[in-house]
Amino acid sequence: MDVQETGVQTNRVLTVPNLLSVLRLLGVPLFLWLVLVEEADTWAIIVLAASGFTDYLDGKLARRWNQISRVGQLLDPLADRLYIFTTIVALTLREVIPLWFAILLVGRDVAMAVVVAFVRARRGITGLPVHFLGKSATFCLLYAFPLLLWGDGDGTLPLLARVFGWAFAIWGVALYWWAAALYVIQARNVVREEGATS
Repeated sequence: MDVQETGVQTNRVLTVPNLLSVLRLLGVPLFLWLVLVEEADTWAIIVLAASGFTDYLDGKLARRWNQISRVGQLLDPLADRLYIFTTIVALTLREVIPLWFAILLVGRDVAMAVVVAFVRARRGITGLPVHFLGKSATFCLLYAFPLLLWGDGDGTLPLLARVFGWAFAIWGVALYWWAAALYVIQARNVVREEGATS
């Protein structure tokens, strides 16, 4: 549920889109347990796929049913970030992705946390509007991670999964940092608007 998506905003908390976001959040520890404890990769991939589908579905339902809410605008990106972070940690510990790649992804989120903290301190704004590029980056990464996990094996299908997984991963990280650059520009504009009005 993007901040910029059209629709009437509601103060309701108990909505179907918010319930889907909560279910996605509950799937995070389940995913970690499946990957790191059980090493049940097929089930872990199913959890990731369900997360990706509900990420799409909650925004669609929120717009269609006019249930866009501030709670949903906070829960949706939180679930995205948690899935990406925990997947990075799990795949790094399993040695599916190299440490440098994990640092590149986590570094972007750290940089964004600094930008948001700066804007909050200057303007009291708790977040920046989500835009299509950021969602596209998340989309690529949510496809990359299951493919890379599936590619952690021998044979033709795992090899193909690795190839496509790394293609999505490279595009995802590039878009991820590009989106970060756009967020920095947004933050700068917000702060400049403050200076112009003060």
